[in-house]
Amino acid sequence: DMPGFLANRMLMPYINEACFCLGEGIGTKEDIDTTMKLGTNVPMGPLALADFIGLDTCLAIMEVLHQELGDTKYRPAPLLKNYVKAGLLGKKTGE
Repeated sequence: DMPGFLANRMLMPYINEACFCLGEGIGTKEDIDTTMKLGTNVPMGPLALADFIGLDTCLAIMEVLHQELGDTKYRPAPLLKNYVKAGLLGKKTGE
């Protein structure tokens, strides 16, 4: 048995990498979401999806995956951690 549902193991690193890109100034929220929507034909970009899920939930999943699997690819993005620490959790808190 492995920690993390299959969907979380694939989806959360995608969202986390989008947070790294935003935090590093590689693109704006709009740039990142539009790139993935147009480039991969998904209905919602990774940052919009993170807002919908809840940043606290995304962080909690990434922390469990990182702790349980011990792989740095699951290390939560600093921006994600900072937003949650500041109480900026996404749509559920009106951000």
